[in-house]
Amino acid sequence: MTSSKEYGSNSWELIVTVDHQYEEEQKEFTLRVSGDLHIGGVMLKLVEQINLSRDWSDYALWWEQKKCWLLKTHWTLDKCGVQADATLLFTPQHKMLRLCLPNMKTVRLKVSFSSVVFKAVGDICKTLNIRRSEELSLLKQSEDTLKKKKKKDKNTKEPVIEDILNLYNSPVISGSPASPGLYSKTMIPIYDPVNGTPVSSTITWFSDSPLTAPNCSILAFSHPNCSPETLAEMYQPRTLADKAKLNAGWLDSSRSLMEQSVQEDDQLLLRFKYYTFFDLNPKYDAVRINQLYEQARWAILLEEIDCTEEEMLIFAALQYHLSKLSLSSEAQDFTNESEVDEVEAALSNLEVTLEGGKMDNILEDITDIPKLADNLRLFRFPQLPKKLTLKAFKQYWFVFKDTSVSYFKNKEAGHGEPIEKLNLKGCEVVPDVNVAGRKFGIKLLIPVADGMNEVYLRCDNENQYACWMAACVLAAKGKTMADSSYRPEVHKILSFLKMKNRSTSPQAVSDPESMDMKPERFVSPRYAKKYKSKQLAARILEAHQNVAQMPLVEAKLRFIQAWQSLPEFGLTYYIVRFKGSKKDDLLGISYNRLIRIDAATGDPITTWRFSSMKQWNVNWEIRQVAIEFDQNVSIAFTCLSADCKIVHEYIGGYIFLSTRSKDQNETLDEDLFHKLTGGQE
Repeated sequence: MTSSKEYGSNSWELIVTVDHQYEEEQKEFTLRVSGDLHIGGVMLKLVEQINLSRDWSDYALWWEQKKCWLLKTHWTLDKCGVQADATLLFTPQHKMLRLCLPNMKTVRLKVSFSSVVFKAVGDICKTLNIRRSEELSLLKQSEDTLKKKKKKDKNTKEPVIEDILNLYNSPVISGSPASPGLYSKTMIPIYDPVNGTPVSSTITWFSDSPLTAPNCSILAFSHPNCSPETLAEMYQPRTLADKAKLNAGWLDSSRSLMEQSVQEDDQLLLRFKYYTFFDLNPKYDAVRINQLYEQARWAILLEEIDCTEEEMLIFAALQYHLSKLSLSSEAQDFTNESEVDEVEAALSNLEVTLEGGKMDNILEDITDIPKLADNLRLFRFPQLPKKLTLKAFKQYWFVFKDTSVSYFKNKEAGHGEPIEKLNLKGCEVVPDVNVAGRKFGIKLLIPVADGMNEVYLRCDNENQYACWMAACVLAAKGKTMADSSYRPEVHKILSFLKMKNRSTSPQAVSDPESMDMKPERFVSPRYAKKYKSKQLAARILEAHQNVAQMPLVEAKLRFIQAWQSLPEFGLTYYIVRFKGSKKDDLLGISYNRLIRIDAATGDPITTWRFSSMKQWNVNWEIRQVAIEFDQNVSIAFTCLSADCKIVHEYIGGYIFLSTRSKDQNETLDEDLFHKLTGGQE
């Protein structure tokens, strides 16, 4: 028997395959190594043996059996566990990847296959000029989508030529000074907040980037909608279970692309994963706002999110308006700004930043919490019913203060004890509105120990509804009407109602544009089948009158706001089996809560707020997520439609995003993100 010392000094043969870029065949090299040789020494030996004069700085060793990179070059082969039977590949860390963006355009660029996905997405977003990269991630297409695509390609006789924007000269190398993307800490391209074009003073900042003005136009502007036939052929989820399947393909943010079996030139989807859009600023976010608008638009057209007919017409009118603006020459004129010196533009930006917000009424906000008091009509269920009965609304005197609403028999009784006081902190607030039918309702789902109590409030008019709805929305988040976001919330609700308000005009109906607008492009196939083309065009043009004067960026922001106001907005579904349950349920994950949903009816059963969460962990052996809340409430479930790591990362990701503030710079605490989302497998 040989001693361990003798064994350590012995050398052995290690086979390394070299992946030469631009060459089809890979070559094998045999190296004589010993266990105490470090990884850097192995690569040096290999390069000397290859004897080819070229830049090897981007190359690293990939261990195929273990599915891991050997990036710690000071570690020895013994420490890494590499022995003679190891299959190593010497390959570039940055490879080409095709990314389908939210606007359905495909870009092809070099991405780090060795960095964790969280960092890789950050580098991709820098190249594409999308701020707040932590809100996005990479998604593999669902099998159902791919099946439909293959079926379509099979039925198409002509070859499909994919429209790809090639960004070959944009290696997304972490920390590389040669490729800072389109923004950095000191030089931020400024966009016209009205039409979203880069102002001419900062257009030169695009010169070192692959995203020159024409390419920026592709990402920052919406383009004509696809044909109704193409739309009908795209995959549309029919049930909540179908929607759950769409969310199964999110990549693990704590592992690299290569570790997750992504190959060079594969196609992935770049999407907004977390529905908390922080600090949207038209001045810097033309690309981000447009991609967000496009993701919202496709979600509505493909019915990934439900909306009423009235809401669909608003979305259609805004799309029609934006398509007109985007096609106009004015919207895409990059030189219509007066020439301003670059330094002057940067100083102007600094001045706006330093000015801060207005100081009006700050003392009033601190010392005085406003209250609402008015007659409203009420209908309540003691518990959530299986079937809704005819709602017999009864009028009461309501008082809204702090985060609670109390109701009394009448105004005179308002000084005494209320009939009931409802604490809205943590409740679900759902609009129940039909402007044409003069129905302004608020549906409240209030969590209780054994489920949810359902309460309906009915307002008399738009103004009353906007004030009470805004108060309910803030109270659900634990905020009062003294919060600075209350008045903007009221204004947002009123502007949305104004868009819904149809003002019939003969001119709109007989507009010649209705002849060639192809209205089916602006609504989901289900609504396109419901009306004849001329009827649909007339209704869209009627709704368009309320938005006809909006500038391009404002119209996109209104579309995003309308999307955010939908009851299902921000809910990501997974099929789960709760501990102790005999049937499958759906789990809805939002930015501030988890919702248990009946898979058969789609009705919410219970809501748990992140704010009341004490801890959560994963039993990796049985793939079970366990969560503890206040008041000794604990739940546990296994995920059936996706890996439990995806659900774990969603919860941790939302908690991480809630720690952001405008006082911080754009540098994120990546360690905190991985601590909250990585898990201990």
